[in-house]
Amino acid sequence: MATAMECRYEALAQQSDALQIIFESLPWGVIVADRDGRLLFSNPAAGRILGIDICEALSGNSASLDGWYLPDQISVLAPNQLPLVRAMRGEEVIDELIFVRNSQPGVWIRVNAWPLKDSSGLISGGVLMFHDFTQSREAIQTFLLLSRAVEQTADSVVITDTQGVIQYVNPAFEATTAYGRDEALGKTPRILKSGLHDAEFYRQMWERFAQGLPFKGMVINRKKTGELYWAQQTITSIRDESGHLTHFVSVSQDITEIRKKQEQEFQLQLARAVQQGFYAAAPTLAGFDIAASAHPADETGGDYFDFISMDDGSLLIAVADAKGHGFSSALVMALTRAYVRCFAAMQLDLDDILARVNQMLLKDLEHGHFVTLLLARLNPHHRTLAYASAGHAPGFVFRDSGNLKCTLDSTGPPLGLFPGSKFLLQPAIRLDRGEIAVFLTDGIAESTTPDGREFGSQRVLDYVQAHNLDSASNIADGIYQAARTFVQGDPQDDDITSVIIKSDRAE
Repeated sequence: MATAMECRYEALAQQSDALQIIFESLPWGVIVADRDGRLLFSNPAAGRILGIDICEALSGNSASLDGWYLPDQISVLAPNQLPLVRAMRGEEVIDELIFVRNSQPGVWIRVNAWPLKDSSGLISGGVLMFHDFTQSREAIQTFLLLSRAVEQTADSVVITDTQGVIQYVNPAFEATTAYGRDEALGKTPRILKSGLHDAEFYRQMWERFAQGLPFKGMVINRKKTGELYWAQQTITSIRDESGHLTHFVSVSQDITEIRKKQEQEFQLQLARAVQQGFYAAAPTLAGFDIAASAHPADETGGDYFDFISMDDGSLLIAVADAKGHGFSSALVMALTRAYVRCFAAMQLDLDDILARVNQMLLKDLEHGHFVTLLLARLNPHHRTLAYASAGHAPGFVFRDSGNLKCTLDSTGPPLGLFPGSKFLLQPAIRLDRGEIAVFLTDGIAESTTPDGREFGSQRVLDYVQAHNLDSASNIADGIYQAARTFVQGDPQDDDITSVIIKSDRAE
């Protein structure tokens, strides 16, 4: 039996040494077979790439090689579809991709094959040439994966040359900036310049580049439409194998909405802190137990209460509710509180204060917005309570037995709706020993269960009647807890505020 070396050189015995050296030195695998499939020649690269002994694999007058698959790595090539066999039939095979699994994990090869013809033009065999494409294919797959990632990422990607001329932008850049790819290529990133960064900002950026460091920071850019947007941006230098700078790549994320949300949250926290400062501590007044409770539906609310000491020793109580809730309503409440305090300092009657606040709010509120406000004046010496109400939810006065004594209904329209509104000042009501005055906003009565039932005023009356011996603070907190329990944990839809004034039972 011929040795492997003899097998390889049989067909080339009459050729020059130079030709032998060339084939032996080729990095490509070469296999030559005659028309009957007998191996005429194979070079060392062929066995090394395929990981087999070529002479052994092609013994038995067969040009068939096992373990050859289509690129799906599942479908095995039929013997008559092997490139060498096809060449022996007269086909030319040009640069086909084949997966060969003779050992784990297998190898990818690029294949070319041609028929051999004798001097009369008849097919006398075939030649197979191939090279290891595994690393190249993996590199291409990695490149394609990276390309798809860059093309599909939601972040804007820009690549420029060393002079800052844009060479590439991804679809996210187009979506964010409104500049099309053709509009951006050949330009510089100055097309996004907002004019809001000074020279020092750019000096520090280039100083980092000079040190070989990436730039990371927040940048305000301008879209093609002129709209400004915030971007969290990272710019990195790209260098070749020798370390020479070739490009810059910028990756940026539009964080405008995040910034807006952060600013809004900050404003809400600040407004809540300011508003909490507006909630005056319940005063200590001889002969009376006074308490208040406020529970905004949002970070800030549209309800407020206030206690103002008057020059004659009486106490002015304000309970108000702006339409809606949230930040804008809280601002309206701050404005209303300032007006009430200003006019109260002038020692005006309650109806006059409401009329003047109404005139001021008419200038400040948007159309359709309004404020309801109840003002009460407690005279501790005469133990009387006078009030005037601008469209506010009714208050209640309870006897010492817990039964309802009277209802404090509205005496005029809400504030900020109509010029020249009048508000009736009701005659003073005497608060006898043990009697309780309750002032509320409509968030309590309108607390609603998932199936649409409201807490209602009657449940307020029932609660106070059942707990009339409790302290003012416990009554205020208890009304709120009762309403929240009633709605079975549903989110609070409106601000809930209450003020309780309880006349002491004994001297």
